[in-house]
Amino acid sequence: MKLSQKALKAINNPVTRRRLMDVLGCTEFTIARYIQKNSDNLTKAAALQVIREVTGLPDEEILEVEKR
Repeated sequence: MKLSQKALKAINNPVTRRRLMDVLGCTEFTIARYIQKNSDNLTKAAALQVIREVTGLPDEEILEVEKR
């Protein structure tokens, strides 16, 4: 699974990146790279909890199924 473009735009700010750094245990550079590449690391439970809190979006708008 990947994040939707709407969710990626909503979390691409310094405050949210800092919160994701804390829950995923990595650097801000790494978080920025995850956002740029739409990494599946952003779909880990801890990251999704932060994304839900920050964006207020339901899971249907946060996640999208990858097309094969």
